Amino acid sequence: MAFGFEVLHKDIAGRIGRLRIGSKTVRTPALLPVINPHLQVVTPAELHGMGVEALITNAYIFYRSEQFRDAALTQGLHTVLDFPGVIMTDSGSFQLSVYGDVEVGNRETLLFQQQIGSEIVVPLDLPTPPSADRERAKAELSVTLERIDEARSIVKENSTLAAPVQGGSFADLRELAGQEVSRRGCIVTPIGAVVPLMENYRYRDLVHVVLAAKRGLSPGACVHLFGAGHPAMLALAVAMGCDLFDSAAYALYAKEGRYLTVHGTLFLNELSELPCSCGVCRSQTPESLRRSPDRERLLALHNLYVTLAEIARIRQAILDGTLWDLVDERCRSHPRLLEGYRELLRYAPSLEPFDRSTKRRFFYRGDESCQRTEVIRYHRDLARFDLAGRVLISFSGRSESGFDRYLAFRPPFGPYPPGLGETFPIGQCELPSWDESMVRSGCRGIARLVEENPGATFVVRCEPRWVELVADEVPGIEVLIDED
Repeated sequence: MAFGFEVLHKDIAGRIGRLRIGSKTVRTPALLPVINPHLQVVTPAELHGMGVEALITNAYIFYRSEQFRDAALTQGLHTVLDFPGVIMTDSGSFQLSVYGDVEVGNRETLLFQQQIGSEIVVPLDLPTPPSADRERAKAELSVTLERIDEARSIVKENSTLAAPVQGGSFADLRELAGQEVSRRGCIVTPIGAVVPLMENYRYRDLVHVVLAAKRGLSPGACVHLFGAGHPAMLALAVAMGCDLFDSAAYALYAKEGRYLTVHGTLFLNELSELPCSCGVCRSQTPESLRRSPDRERLLALHNLYVTLAEIARIRQAILDGTLWDLVDERCRSHPRLLEGYRELLRYAPSLEPFDRSTKRRFFYRGDESCQRTEVIRYHRDLARFDLAGRVLISFSGRSESGFDRYLAFRPPFGPYPPGLGETFPIGQCELPSWDESMVRSGCRGIARLVEENPGATFVVRCEPRWVELVADEVPGIEVLIDED
């Protein structure tokens, strides 16, 4: 079976891509809804009608099911589930992480997954919890890699092997795991054992783990974040470079009466309005939905609609080059998500090489905007300017006689030649009234320019309120006061 992953568009480390499995194609980023054959709140056929191109089910459940095992072996998963798209199967590692043991071995589950027609199969990896010590994480990673090697000799052309990236909470082990699975030529690379981090809102730690794995993985790897599916955190995950997500949250939350939104989870019993435009919410009131005998299914449909809509919104943001704006907006819905966002910004220098060079716009949204990849790149590129003589940097944008060169100033980027005023990011930068953070960031650009041009003499003309700040960020520079 032919398979491959092609990246079409990028923004930050997020990608729009095509995962090709045989004759089928999955657009990424993509959500793979989890299907339990015994509890189909929303059927696979309905998922396909909603535009879902791939789903995931658990091979271990089929393996142990008297009702579905034989049917899957004789008819295949696609017939049993009535789904024409790509089907991925988990091996039983989730049950292993919850119960500590499963009644199947690695070779056995791999053979079974292929026999039932799974297109993406997963070995029986060891999901190391974040609380595990280094010795355990290292030992279990070794076992997982051995099982991936065994899988490579078992998985035939009719299936694609997904090679999990383990390593617990240790960044160097996650990076090593990424290197090892990519060295083995694996394209689908799930980052495993991260559900406890998401369940406990440890998004800062999630950023560490994912970016460590990404450092080791090939840029051509299709990265699957196991167990991620809440719409509020998907933009953050995509910005880190994750391409596939799977979650049973749409159904599990519906069973508990929980209503998903891109800003967090609400309880149906507490709602007086349904703040969503999906078909379920526009045809129901909170009261009618609470009383409906089909409440669980309708709520699951809503949860799916809102999650799939967020995936579409993320794809559009990547196309527009506005993914940072979406991440900023989503992550301000919860303090712990905001922690994750700020941690991601700490990694912006390492993300900058993957980011696109031109975008539709740059919206300034506060201090965090000064740390974005666009600002880092601009400050780096200031080294390209070769300046000599007396150079004026004017905050007001007015030139004057007595200088050899004149540069305007646009925070949070800094100085720029007037000829670049209509180019990105200067011309597409939307700012509120200037604040200290953005001006300080722009002054760091001035300092960079001064450092790269030691033969030039720089003079800054600015309003009185910025004089002290300029002197603080660029010690020794001459500052003229603009009294207008």
